[in-house]
Amino acid sequence: MTTAVAPSPSATHILQWLALTLTPGLGPTKSRKLVERFGGPEGVFRASLTELEAAGIQAVSAQSIATGRSSELAREEMGKAASQQITLVSLDDPAYPLRLKEIYDPPLLLYVRGNAELLAQPGIAMVGTRHPTPYGSGMAERLACDLANQGLVIISGMARGVDTASHRGAISAKGKTIAVFGTGVDVIYPKENSRLAEQILALGGAIISEFSLGTFAAPQNFPIRNRILSGMSVGVLVVEAGEYSGTRITARCALEQNRDVFAVPGNVTNKNSWGPNTLIKQGAKLVATWEDVWEDLPPEVKLALTPKMGGESQDHTTSSLFPEDGLPPHEKRILGLLKADEPTHIDELVERLETEMSSSEIFAALFELELAGKVRQMPGKNFVKSF
Repeated sequence: MTTAVAPSPSATHILQWLALTLTPGLGPTKSRKLVERFGGPEGVFRASLTELEAAGIQAVSAQSIATGRSSELAREEMGKAASQQITLVSLDDPAYPLRLKEIYDPPLLLYVRGNAELLAQPGIAMVGTRHPTPYGSGMAERLACDLANQGLVIISGMARGVDTASHRGAISAKGKTIAVFGTGVDVIYPKENSRLAEQILALGGAIISEFSLGTFAAPQNFPIRNRILSGMSVGVLVVEAGEYSGTRITARCALEQNRDVFAVPGNVTNKNSWGPNTLIKQGAKLVATWEDVWEDLPPEVKLALTPKMGGESQDHTTSSLFPEDGLPPHEKRILGLLKADEPTHIDELVERLETEMSSSEIFAALFELELAGKVRQMPGKNFVKSF
């Protein structure tokens, strides 16, 4: 594993895997068969055009390899990666996630920003809708925090909604989280998560992708990356997802990959509850607290984990994600009235606090709480406590 461009054996080896990924007309499955046929990536690039064409690959692929075009593209890409301190991890690298190797079509190579050693640690994938209810966001953040406190890596896709809430929960616990991109690792999507990406890396987390640098947010890339989310994980936890949500793809991948599937039950009248409730009917483990996930983890995974000291709150009605010590009295009072899973309208706050503070003091306190990330404003002047 290296990002150096120096002509060392390891750099050459990485270069050849990278060249395969950049060869037109070759995907992970065809590339792996090619490597097996020629006894390794080195053998592929020593082969003649005739030998390559006899291997059954497209003419454009064989020509790109034989003429050196693939290697030229790889050298350019490797230089870009090195300049941005991006690590390249090939399929046969010891740092490559062992669980990901087990799936049908593992990526030949992963681009990694941040802590590449994290790829070897046990993690759980958390997925769900891009448009969660306050309950869904709250549960995702709470569960991610509590599971991160137990030492599990939180793996998600950095999309809006449940993904974002899951990463934030891990960050709240000062835990480790991996964001699996459907773009290049140098393309933050959505852009409003740029600060979140910085926080993930600052806390020793990682951003990974199989897509080359500069790859934009093409719709077809996100279903493709979902197999990595489930493949890297010991299990997949679904929080909220509609009937036609992309989350169904991840859940199906998990089942095909023989991964455990967990689901948070939801209100049966809410369309976002269709996914998890259906999965539970089909045999997924119902999850209300982190213990529901923990008790189903393989013994060897539990032994490998190191719970953080001072872990999750013993009182699940008031999560440890809401530290109120040190807040000014007005802010502490307002935070105590807000709920994580049910919005409170500004008029209700003004009415309940009319004998304690003025409306302007309430507005000022809410503004400060929003800036501190302890409160979120919902449409229609409604407020919820942030996880």
